[in-house]
Amino acid sequence: MNLTAEQKKTVLASFLGWTLDAFDFFLLTFLLTDIASEFHTDVPAVSKALFLTLATRFIGAFFFGMLADKYGRKPILMLNIVSYSVIGALAAFSPNLGIFLALRALFGIAMGGEWGLGSSLAMESIPPSARGMVSGILQCGYPAGYLLAAVVYGLLYQQTIGGYTVGWRAMFLLSFVPALIVLFIRSHVPESPAFVEARKSVRPGLLETLQKHWGVALYAVVLMMFFNFFSHGTQDLYPTFLKKQHGFDPHTVSWITIVANLGAIVGGLAFGALSEKIGRVNAITLACLIALPAIPLWAYSTTPFMLAIGAFVMQIAVQGAWGVIPVHLNELSPGAVRATLPGFIYQAGNLAASYGGPYQAGIAESVGGSYGYALALFAGVVAVCIIVVIRFSPERRGQVMTVLG
Repeated sequence: MNLTAEQKKTVLASFLGWTLDAFDFFLLTFLLTDIASEFHTDVPAVSKALFLTLATRFIGAFFFGMLADKYGRKPILMLNIVSYSVIGALAAFSPNLGIFLALRALFGIAMGGEWGLGSSLAMESIPPSARGMVSGILQCGYPAGYLLAAVVYGLLYQQTIGGYTVGWRAMFLLSFVPALIVLFIRSHVPESPAFVEARKSVRPGLLETLQKHWGVALYAVVLMMFFNFFSHGTQDLYPTFLKKQHGFDPHTVSWITIVANLGAIVGGLAFGALSEKIGRVNAITLACLIALPAIPLWAYSTTPFMLAIGAFVMQIAVQGAWGVIPVHLNELSPGAVRATLPGFIYQAGNLAASYGGPYQAGIAESVGGSYGYALALFAGVVAVCIIVVIRFSPERRGQVMTVLG
């Protein structure tokens, strides 16, 4: 993968933006039981924060994407990162569950913009032959953020530092950290060459472009609904499953989750690169097929070691499929709305799948607290749905990307 120094910095900035975005999101998944205890409620009630974050992300994807298609990928990406950093940290000061849920909804709006901005900036800045690998790298930012959250949770949570025991509120203050990326982007990352070139011409508007390509856009939203069920349905409640159903301590929950996300990173990189050889559609299909035999080991093992192996394989499959998505959606999207449409499609799919967390928790509690059953049910059904739906997708591997048309 031959990239210039500037292209490498662009990919790094996009990767870090998505990594720390995911870090902010996944911190919550480790803290559901503790927040529920402080606010005197149950896990399904607090898990509505996951729903609200996912449900509002499409607003941010549309808003920040429109700004980026008008003013440039780079300045709006910086604005977006500062926004989600500040709002994420404000959750630490929530006086009650209602305020906490409202802040997480606002965080979702800010979080929703980053993926589309970062992926369009990166994909428009690199040669076509590098897109598959870079797609895998970018999407690995998500499990990398989850892994980082797991490490921080294992190292800091409930530890005593200077006489102060680190609780869930202090964990959310770490959301300020991503704002530091803005300094790097401002100094080292150039604007998308495709966007700079497009400034010289008149481009069609969003509505005009959607009228021409509404079929692909609608199909992609359905696809991304299943993809978001696949990722969030196998990740968001897994720490709760390990704590409530198995009674594992924070350290054990942390290292199992770390192993799972190492598998996710392996899967994203491997299948992103593989998609350059066998195509985007075939790579996604193969990854989903791997998930099916992993379900018993992942959801029904009884020892930490076997659960970790199951989680490793499951996340190879889940993030292997996801590793192809940044390049696939950008290749499917018309150039004039590339900062808006891929991110909006992704987050519209998130909206359609956003109640998955509370729904899974409700299923688990209705069968005696069997989170393993709820996880297995979601993973199996959704993997099959993706295999079926992805076979109808157009394949546009390697097409030239401009910001016109």
